[in-house]
Amino acid sequence: MADVLEQKEVDALLAAVEAGHLAAGRADGAAGRKRENKVADYDFQRPERVSKEQMRSLSSLHETFARSFGAAMSGFLRTIVEIRVSNIEQLTYGDFIQSLPNPTCFNLISPHPLEGQMCLELSPMIIYPIIDRLLGGSSAEMFIPQRPLTAIEMRLIRRILDLALASMRESWTNIQELDFTLEDTESNPQLVQIVPPNEVVVVVGFEIKIGGRAGTMSLCIPFNVVEPLAPKLSNQSWLNYRKRASAGDSATLVNRRVTKAAVGMRAFLAYTRITVKELADLAPGDILTTERPANSEMIVQVEGINKFAARLGQHKGKKALKITRRLEPGQRI
Repeated sequence: MADVLEQKEVDALLAAVEAGHLAAGRADGAAGRKRENKVADYDFQRPERVSKEQMRSLSSLHETFARSFGAAMSGFLRTIVEIRVSNIEQLTYGDFIQSLPNPTCFNLISPHPLEGQMCLELSPMIIYPIIDRLLGGSSAEMFIPQRPLTAIEMRLIRRILDLALASMRESWTNIQELDFTLEDTESNPQLVQIVPPNEVVVVVGFEIKIGGRAGTMSLCIPFNVVEPLAPKLSNQSWLNYRKRASAGDSATLVNRRVTKAAVGMRAFLAYTRITVKELADLAPGDILTTERPANSEMIVQVEGINKFAARLGQHKGKKALKITRRLEPGQRI
């Protein structure tokens, strides 16, 4: 706690200043109010247009992307893949391009309906081990070639990029539903200019580990592309948006995802019993007789569970089933 001056002491100090016996700076010092000038370096070539709250939101968003992409990669490559956010910073597009190797895997991504493009760069240090893994190799003592990807290698990496774009769509859903599409791939990043060199971009750096191999991945997000979403990226809006999404939109989102899931369906015409000898003697042309009439109902199963009763018929020249009623699980006809 700072010392509190009595009123007579304050009057004495003010009188001394007015009389010229004490400088104003000394009076402030005597009052215990030391003023320190805080000076911070500011580079006008690298202005900070993205607030700290928005940077934290982008960091949290892409940590979710890293976990989702890592899980998808692990299932696809049949091995453990670890992906984490190593750093996130804002710099100029020119500085970002200068920091990339040449050649590399430089991919242009359009985040519809936003205008502009993003860049996803995959280092050759991790690209070629992934290709080796897809082709059945172990990549234990693999030599990393310094050349652009061939057409066959690019087709293999396209499958990895599809997984990355799917994970990006899922992670950005909490902010806004975006449709990320791959527009083009280039080996020399110097030939690609999606924004002016002095334009501010947010660069999210990832570290990817596959077995004994490690490499980097960089996502470049020009600020003018995500600027329409800036209010949603602020820390408070981000938290509120997630709360609203969990309360109301989650059920709609889950329902929409579930309705697109593919399920297996099969129908049983009839049941009958035969001996093992009769089964062994079956040949093409033999007829199996049942006690069920031809126009009777049959069971329709969904993923092995009795769900519907149906009748056999014909529709547009093809055999078809007409659902007549629902069945309880385990109910037989």
